[in-house]
Amino acid sequence: MTDNAIRISDVTVRYGRLLAVDHVALDVAKGSVYALVGRNGAGKSSLVRCLLGQMKPQQGKATLFGEDAWSRRTTLMQRIGIVTEEADAPPEMSVAAIARFCSQLYDKWDQASVEARLQTFGVPLTSRFGSLSKGQKKQVSLALALAISPELLVLDDPTLGLDVVARKSLFEEVIGDLADRGTTIFITTHDLAGVETFADRVGMMEHGKLVLDEDVDALKSRFRRIRFAAQPVAIDTALRPTVMRSWGGGAEAIVSNYDDLAFERMRSASNIGAAEVEAMSLEEIFIAMAGGKS
Repeated sequence: MTDNAIRISDVTVRYGRLLAVDHVALDVAKGSVYALVGRNGAGKSSLVRCLLGQMKPQQGKATLFGEDAWSRRTTLMQRIGIVTEEADAPPEMSVAAIARFCSQLYDKWDQASVEARLQTFGVPLTSRFGSLSKGQKKQVSLALALAISPELLVLDDPTLGLDVVARKSLFEEVIGDLADRGTTIFITTHDLAGVETFADRVGMMEHGKLVLDEDVDALKSRFRRIRFAAQPVAIDTALRPTVMRSWGGGAEAIVSNYDDLAFERMRSASNIGAAEVEAMSLEEIFIAMAGGKS
């Protein structure tokens, strides 16, 4: 019996000479919410395809609930809800017909929940899939994914194409509720402000590598923005300045290993005078880490 819903072990994916995923390893505990972030082309979607058994990695393995995602995909998909980056279905089919088709693929199916969610989203069952907006297609995919009461919900950039109201509904009313009920959620996203309130752990991919894998609260506790009224003589290396730039007549530093004692020691030794220390949001941390890199 495993405590992990997901285990990705040394997964490597190549497309010809392109190394898309580079020896990535991570665990996602049952009942937790894991947010995977990174720029476009960082390798997130390739990793998700391996996770869902849609692609066999050239090296390593992805397991779901202790079972190999590639060889046990058919059985595992009965336990997993999926919302892909690009929602896809025959454009001429009605939403109701798509739901009927999907209901035949799963051992358990709650049609009433599908209809209730679509009504909440304002998507008529009679609509042709091809006539829906990108956001509405995502909402249909989400309603179908939740019809099986999944143990694991995999969301690949789910807010793409959603308006502000729909994004708020997705995060607060759907994902937040599922997280409260103990459903494991794995989400790739650019909307860090949306996931910050309920994600337990965050990973960051860069050029195919997992460069960060950390508890959200721990990550936020060690990052700080420090603004100095005047240019400081030096930043204590113990604070690990990630970014250092001019700010008005003074300077601004983003530090990745903030410690009150180290800061006060630096303040006393450097005689820097006025300085403001601010906590940072997940989005601000991501920008600080990735913003200056190509």
